[in-house]
Amino acid sequence: MRRHRTTARGALFLAATIGLAVGSAVAFAATVPEHIIYLYGESGTTYLYIHLNNDLTMKNDNRGKCVKGTAYMVKNGARVAAGQQIAYVGDSGDADGRNSHLHFEVHPGGGKAVSPYPYLQKAYRLLFTAKPGTAFALTLTGTVVSAAIDRLVVNVSTSQAWPSGLTLTKLNRTIALTVPESTVVQSLSSTGTFRAVANVTLAQKGDKVIVWTQPASATLKAQRADDGVLNSALIQLG
Repeated sequence: MRRHRTTARGALFLAATIGLAVGSAVAFAATVPEHIIYLYGESGTTYLYIHLNNDLTMKNDNRGKCVKGTAYMVKNGARVAAGQQIAYVGDSGDADGRNSHLHFEVHPGGGKAVSPYPYLQKAYRLLFTAKPGTAFALTLTGTVVSAAIDRLVVNVSTSQAWPSGLTLTKLNRTIALTVPESTVVQSLSSTGTFRAVANVTLAQKGDKVIVWTQPASATLKAQRADDGVLNSALIQLG
């Protein structure tokens, strides 16, 4: 198979935008002028991602077919999970020549399309996007929920990703991080400077905290900040 680039004319890839209540879904691609991928959710809801990539270069060449690696990233019939990469943004069909964008439809029960806005609002937000295996790190700002010598749970309000610089605010998401022995823990002193402390157990519920995570390889679990997947490198309390 011919090697294809991994982005559509510089646009971002598409991730499965499925609410947590929906669970997993089955994917099917349609070979039509407007490259489309269908996701059939366990809830009975059908999701359409339209105008997928159909270019093989950074120009609008229209040489790409509706095939895996060019328009979409999963096999027909594959089960996909929220946050998983499924396709590439493009301008196929009647969007040809326009700015690459996504036409997203939601069909409850396989019926008529409804506004996708409520579904997007409820969808689980990834903390960052990156190709699997590439390096990333995060800066998480929030308040302490609980602290143990090897585990810190934070109600995160803001997340900033490296190297993309993507910043998410008003997250209000509880994230549990692993605290290795190598983690540097600092506390704000009465003089306004940070001093090293023995371990994170000094933290009290409600304390303000900033956590810098250890550089690691990007995975879907890391993007979702699954329980204990992220490891702290530096923790500042206060």
